[in-house]
Amino acid sequence: MNRNVLSAVLTVGVLTLLTGVAYPLAVTGLAALFCPGRASGSLVFRGGRAVGSALLGQDFSDPAHFWGRGSATRPFPCNPSLSTGSNLGPANPALLEAVERRLHTLRSADPENASPVPVDLVTASASGLDPHISPDAAFYQVRRVAKARGASEEALRALVEAHMEGRTWGILGEPRVNVMELNLALDERYPGGAPPPRGIMEP
Repeated sequence: MNRNVLSAVLTVGVLTLLTGVAYPLAVTGLAALFCPGRASGSLVFRGGRAVGSALLGQDFSDPAHFWGRGSATRPFPCNPSLSTGSNLGPANPALLEAVERRLHTLRSADPENASPVPVDLVTASASGLDPHISPDAAFYQVRRVAKARGASEEALRALVEAHMEGRTWGILGEPRVNVMELNLALDERYPGGAPPPRGIMEP
């Protein structure tokens, strides 16, 4: 009996050290060695400070910036500490209300734009933290941003095209645009408009 107990305790101890200590340290070390940026959260730096992560959406809402997908996190949008399932089912009345609210906001910000609104601009992603929008969603906003910045629509379309990402490994997902990186490039090339959200590393 004592030998069985001792064997069980030793087994648990060895497995704990292997799977709970050695393996995580090895994986973390290899990630830091071969993919240092991704291992540290894919942080984006400007002026020596972290302004966000390429993996997390931010809440851009002024007309002079491109807007990302809707977010249902609380108490504020794109809250990474409270990410949860935020995509509503098609039979949920709250989905229609959210879509109508976002549609009204988009139309009010650019009333002369009669183009169909891309679906990803009026729906939230599952996590509520999606940092990307479709190229169509970015192009839809070019008119509004160009007017707010005093820039040409052609120049902003070229900027969007320069920040388009292809499918992962050429086969997974769809072409997309990282909203934060696009807005950072926008601020560098065409200064103006309201300041972007605070960096995620700031208090």
